[in-house]
Amino acid sequence: MNIELIQGDILEKTCDLLTLYQFKDAKRLTGITAAADEEMAGAISALIEQKSFEGKLGENMVFPTFGKMKARSVALIGLGDKKKFNADVVRKIGGYMVKLSREHKMRSVATNLPGVETASLPARESAQALTEGLLLAGHQFHIYKGAQFKKEKKPRELGQVFILETDKRALKFGPEGLETGCVLAEATMLARDLVNTPSADMTPAQLVEEAQKLAVRGSNISCKILDQKAMERMGMNAALSVARGSQHAPVGAHLIYRPKNSKKTVAIVGKAVTFDSGGLSLKQANSMETMKIDMAGAASVIGLFKALTVLKPEVTVHGIFLAVENMPGGSAYRPGDVVTAMDGTTIEIKNTDAEGRVTLADALVYANKQKPDLMIDLATLTGACVVALGEDIAGLMTNNQKLGQKLLTAARETGEQLWELPLYEPYMEPIKSKIADINNTGGREAGAIKGALFLKPFVGETAWAHLDIAGPSYAEKETRPDQPCGGTGYGVRLLAKFLMSL
Repeated sequence: MNIELIQGDILEKTCDLLTLYQFKDAKRLTGITAAADEEMAGAISALIEQKSFEGKLGENMVFPTFGKMKARSVALIGLGDKKKFNADVVRKIGGYMVKLSREHKMRSVATNLPGVETASLPARESAQALTEGLLLAGHQFHIYKGAQFKKEKKPRELGQVFILETDKRALKFGPEGLETGCVLAEATMLARDLVNTPSADMTPAQLVEEAQKLAVRGSNISCKILDQKAMERMGMNAALSVARGSQHAPVGAHLIYRPKNSKKTVAIVGKAVTFDSGGLSLKQANSMETMKIDMAGAASVIGLFKALTVLKPEVTVHGIFLAVENMPGGSAYRPGDVVTAMDGTTIEIKNTDAEGRVTLADALVYANKQKPDLMIDLATLTGACVVALGEDIAGLMTNNQKLGQKLLTAARETGEQLWELPLYEPYMEPIKSKIADINNTGGREAGAIKGALFLKPFVGETAWAHLDIAGPSYAEKETRPDQPCGGTGYGVRLLAKFLMSL
């Protein structure tokens, strides 16, 4: 999809579809929408009344212009409540534009920047959000479709979007927002593709190869590979134990983005279980169907680093993951085993399906050895977090409220939902083991919190936030117009926004 922001009168642009906007319960048409209504001899006003169009977010009506305008058709899209209008509304509007274009087989669309005309949103923010919404909604994962699919006549896809503005500030600052939106959308789509790829083609070694591709000359990114021997030398016996049942050797990646002028150092750790069968504590068959997604944390780390090369935050960033596959082989680790993490902590294995935290224990210790100012991990860690917050919201647990508030702010601005849960210390008691330092379950109640409490000792005194992304990392059904079913790339844009704010 090609998106251009150009100077010009939107009503004079030849295109398949002209998109106009209306806030909820607006008493009259204003601005460009009013001008278009005049061109159409009041047809838009008449249709609004006839169809009882209220302007709810995403509400729309599409109608032909019958040659009265240069656009072949017009779409009126609701912006929702004016008081709730923000960048994420614009992001969704971009998604609705793509859906309408597909439905009506439109290849070219002309629009303006939502919110700029009413001065309710800066042009840069509007352009960035609209671009993200358009590209993310247009993303499709068809790599594994067969020959028949390729032979079939495809529906028309939106290929050209013209954003027309006459306002000087919009023309000055809009292009920067458009460029940033493209960068973040492409990074998010990379993470989506990695998550969507079947585990047979996304083994630990292949996941690390994807990280290596980012370390090219001029990128300010380097990539250190931690092979099995290196992990053994460093004493990463917790992560190594999880990998024992698989024919695929464990391997880690340590990405480093190092700008010339660095204000802080941040370590970001991703869970990277490329397939989780549950190990000897075997999952039910239907629970394994989507377990290729258990490396979504690492996928988002890789996506984030793709964006960093262009965004260039003045922060040194370490991106770390230890890639393993959790399988029930003859040498698999067992319930009742005791394994030793990199820092010497002994862990009693009560359930081999609680493998993510066991792997992350070593990854967090390793990350902390880089002496970061703060650490963040992303992990599809617990089904309990999905029970608590549903499939759209990630859980945040942190030992530093200032860090937590910054992440919540970034989440609101990027539309990636995040909700804080408490690190309630009394819940640490069930995690204690009678024969080792800790055990890897702690019982069913408050499972998301206990998962975070298990990880907490491995970060020491470093400011740290744990993001449990088990819910929003994968969309079983479409809940947003800019998010097709499948991997979502959750966390890429949130963390990019966070890093740019430091």
